[in-house]
Amino acid sequence: MPTEKAMIKVTGAIPWAKPDLAGNEQKYVSEAVASTWISDGPFVERFEREFSGYCGSRYAMTASNGTTALHMAFLALGVGPGDEVILPGFAFMAAANVALHLGAKPVFTEVDPLTWCMNANEVEKHISSKTKVIVPVHTYGNMCAMSEIMELANSKSIPVVEDAAEAFASRHNNRHAGTIGAMGTFSFHATKTITTGEGGMVVTQSQQFFDRMYLFRNHGMLRTRYWHELHGHNFRLTNIQAGLGCAQLERIDRIIAERKRIYASYQRYLSNASGITMQFFAADVEPVVWSVALKLDARAYPQGRNEVMRQLQETQIETRNGFYAASLLQHLYACPKLSICEDLSEQVISLPTYCALEDCDIHYICSTLESLRK
Repeated sequence: MPTEKAMIKVTGAIPWAKPDLAGNEQKYVSEAVASTWISDGPFVERFEREFSGYCGSRYAMTASNGTTALHMAFLALGVGPGDEVILPGFAFMAAANVALHLGAKPVFTEVDPLTWCMNANEVEKHISSKTKVIVPVHTYGNMCAMSEIMELANSKSIPVVEDAAEAFASRHNNRHAGTIGAMGTFSFHATKTITTGEGGMVVTQSQQFFDRMYLFRNHGMLRTRYWHELHGHNFRLTNIQAGLGCAQLERIDRIIAERKRIYASYQRYLSNASGITMQFFAADVEPVVWSVALKLDARAYPQGRNEVMRQLQETQIETRNGFYAASLLQHLYACPKLSICEDLSEQVISLPTYCALEDCDIHYICSTLESLRK
């Protein structure tokens, strides 16, 4: 448990997230601007090449953000009207929203009550003749039970697209998040493990999927300028953003080490704290935690998670609530009740997680949170 001394805050306000831009980010952005190649350009090609090399994937394709990365992956698979897309009911809903835009139906599963991620038993309950793709979402940097999910998916000949927006550099059985299914997608939003401000990536081993996504990313143009092979989109990342990404990848080992330090500190102070349950990571998962998330016991925190967040904000600690369960978003999704997902929606709180977070800040956050227990 944090000591009384840790209750003394020695820094200013503690934001929920802050990008780590301590390397060559400014240098590469300046180079991109000076080159005049600020849209497409050599940093895009370099970022894709180095990202695929890091992950061990044959192909990597940049996108304008993590959601358009999912959109490209779904288009490559031909997801459309009448199809069903299986997703976890507790997660960020980007993949569900893309499915709706394509005319497909999102079908939501319960999640594991400990890992808060999709599992194969729940997926199997929802497979039908209309199932087009299974989308495990690796929430908060954890990873879904991919061995079992892939075994099930392969037995049914259903492709898997991993939403690894929150799990870059996490591993399952020593394989990188995003490289286990047919395709994997990533986000480089300002809060993510590495950032380009906005931006995304799709990785795959399939040249067929890569070629298909290339067309959709660039207005459907391939051989001749202004000749559209298909009705594509503009999902391109800029050279300026890719420069940021290259600089971030140069420092990925340090970023990972800092995130592991931060998680270890939180775990040291909160793993045995009364009324608090930390997200569980299976033995075959090596997480790089995007955001340290906890479940608050309503008996210990009867004021409720949202009030706890308000009380923390009063002490200049910014937090985030858990994702809303699909079954609570009835204005968007025709989703039956998902009790586990709804419980997580009400009780999960996400704490500040970023490389510049100092140990004294973590002590202060943990002590303040425990002081709010009734």
